[in-house]
Amino acid sequence: MRPSNTFLSLYLPAYILAVGVSIALPALPLYAKSFEVTFGMASLVVIVNQIGGAASTIPTGYLVDRFGARSLILAGPVMMAAAALLMANAHSFPELLGYRFLEGWGLQVWQLARMDTIIERGGARRGSQITAMFSLDAAGRLTGPAIGGFVASAWGLRAPFILYAGLALLAILPSLFLLPQARRGQKASADVGGIRWGTRVALAHMLTAPILVLFAAQFLAFATRGALFGGTLDLYAVYAYGVGPQTLGWMALAGGLLSFPLTFMSGRVMDRFGRGTTIVPGFCLLAAALGVMALSAFRQWAFLSYVGAFLFAKVAGGTVSGSMAVLGSDVAPKQARGVYLGVSTFIRQLGGFSSPAIFALVAGAWGYGSGFAVLGVLSLATAYLTFKQLSIGKAADALAQVPAPEPAMVQARR
Repeated sequence: MRPSNTFLSLYLPAYILAVGVSIALPALPLYAKSFEVTFGMASLVVIVNQIGGAASTIPTGYLVDRFGARSLILAGPVMMAAAALLMANAHSFPELLGYRFLEGWGLQVWQLARMDTIIERGGARRGSQITAMFSLDAAGRLTGPAIGGFVASAWGLRAPFILYAGLALLAILPSLFLLPQARRGQKASADVGGIRWGTRVALAHMLTAPILVLFAAQFLAFATRGALFGGTLDLYAVYAYGVGPQTLGWMALAGGLLSFPLTFMSGRVMDRFGRGTTIVPGFCLLAAALGVMALSAFRQWAFLSYVGAFLFAKVAGGTVSGSMAVLGSDVAPKQARGVYLGVSTFIRQLGGFSSPAIFALVAGAWGYGSGFAVLGVLSLATAYLTFKQLSIGKAADALAQVPAPEPAMVQARR
């Protein structure tokens, strides 16, 4: 992918759509609470959204291989815009949950199609491009919450969702520059024997030991981070401290400003020194931050002290944002790459949506502090697994040596 097209094709759409998504986030906890539900029930607005993303991964991966990434790059934002407008007009909490599911589905369609294109065109700069895209997403989340908090306070809790819908449609325009770079489908690919053969190759590749270990590490990583970046901390602040949407917006802005440069630089570090050099220290730091969060909850620190712990967690999370996606992209097989990406993303999403569920269940039974402590243990497990099984600093090199199965091997498995 030519550098002159990278900004318009990858970074600008990521920024615009992230602004739209994050505009709605400060209003979402209060919107859920307006339906008079408990904290555990309100957590479903985060969980269901991630379930929608997880459910779309494998079907989307197959569609990428079958029809190519081009049409899916456009379809994702359209689905998100429709979901946002429906959320703005929800009349019940179950309705809101259904529209959040649709939004998560559409977002994952767009993200997986973009990831396929980066792997196709990124070359040696793949790590930098993936984390830069995550950085621009984070930059969009810097400005969006502050805007969303103001809009919700001025025009009501439904107004941010309408603005979100408009921005989702706007994100389609720069995405048009990505279409010439996107991979076409494999409807009749003679060189690999068709998409069915390619799918068998991808499945056999995913059953090798190094890939299974990678999937376990990805699950643990997202089981740690899902509750921290999907809205659970906003729900915690609303229920534990009674803060409003403007405060949530400013907190998100401050956290994004601190984590943005770390995410941006992590890809360059990974490309130069290896993937494990950021993953292991980053998840150890995140475990320490979660320990501070647990302490703040156990001792019922004042709100300003909690804000400090919150910012620490955001900084730690910024050091590993996008790292597991980069690690997974290193071993994507050329045949049926979409299927592989679908399975890999499904595993990450499974960890992601289980994270707020784990936090909500533990917090409901033993308190918020225990919830943060459990997430800290998961973060340490991620660092340990990466260090022991993927070889720190050499994860990408070790996994890249795993060969794709030969056609005869695939035939033998039929």
